Amino acid sequence: MKYITKTIWILSLVSLFTDISSEMLYPVMPIYLKSIGFSIVLIGVLEGLAEATAGLSKGYFGKLSDTYNKRVPFVQIGYMLSTISKPMMAIFTYPLWIFFSRTLDRFGKGIRTGARDAILSDEATPETKGKVFGFHRSLDTLGAAIGPSLALLYLYFYPENYITLFYIAFIPGAFAILTAFLLKEKKSLLIAKKEKPSFFAIMSYWKTSSTEYKKLAIGLLAFTLFNSSDVFLLLQVKQNGLSDSMVIGVYIFYNLIYALFAFPIGVIADRVGLKTIYIIGLFIFAIVYFSMSTNSNMYVFYALFFLYGIYSAATEGISKAWISNITPKQDTASAIGAYAGLQSICTMLASSITGIIWFKFGSATAFILTGSMTVLVMIYFMTIKK
Repeated sequence: MKYITKTIWILSLVSLFTDISSEMLYPVMPIYLKSIGFSIVLIGVLEGLAEATAGLSKGYFGKLSDTYNKRVPFVQIGYMLSTISKPMMAIFTYPLWIFFSRTLDRFGKGIRTGARDAILSDEATPETKGKVFGFHRSLDTLGAAIGPSLALLYLYFYPENYITLFYIAFIPGAFAILTAFLLKEKKSLLIAKKEKPSFFAIMSYWKTSSTEYKKLAIGLLAFTLFNSSDVFLLLQVKQNGLSDSMVIGVYIFYNLIYALFAFPIGVIADRVGLKTIYIIGLFIFAIVYFSMSTNSNMYVFYALFFLYGIYSAATEGISKAWISNITPKQDTASAIGAYAGLQSICTMLASSITGIIWFKFGSATAFILTGSMTVLVMIYFMTIKK
């Protein structure tokens, strides 16, 4: 564990506290918004706007971090904005303020993502990238399991008291901010650049990036374009007879598996290759989606969500480690920020496409199409040289 430095520990704990805060609200957010007058359409517009903001800002602030050769301020400000947004959604219940608060949360994510992942990359060597990103994902996702569990416990004793939950969610967020201020900017031999990035830095970086980066990003984004929100998996479980509590329980179970396996899979990836592990992750994803199209058994659902946790552990951190390994150090935040930004936009499109297919042709068709496209992406990655 000597390769897990103090800085990696700090960043991982910040992510842990932040995810506890955010995921406490994940199960109740749609219910809360409906209780204060939001329609389903308005909720969809809100989430779409928030994701678009996050997508564009990830590329811009990643480039800005590289331009000024600074990491820590972007991380600290990004986590601070996301934390502040939580109680704001309880204090200001007018639609315009809700839009502002939710967008502020995603804006904070956009500010910090590229810089944070660049710090993780700088703390690792090419031989330890899988371990470092896997370790960070483990603690990050552990928060995604703890958060909903705390929300379920709270709502058991105080049903429908959603507003107080937003205030409680601020507490782990405050711990995240305090922990983030333990980060220290490291001296770098790199010289700050003079040019200022545009807000559409995603496309400007794409034009100047290497062919190797473009080939990798095309494959990753092609997969993302058919990898819709996890909400559709939970909806499929719900439609097959599981109660609301059991649906949330399945979601918590998935995050626990993800958290437990992210680090050991990262260790294995450093030994056998990031590409190999990523392709195995896609294979598991395809199995899950093909099986989801026909299954109605509760126990099989739990088995599928176990596999889905393995898939996430084998792809999320691994993809960023892979990108950082083929990118010059001075462009790491730009490269990851550009990818993360385009990924956010593709995720938004994927959910829209899946929703339309589900509505027109049924859930089975949506899941089979996603599984089939994943197989094609696997074949594409097999053609990319290591």
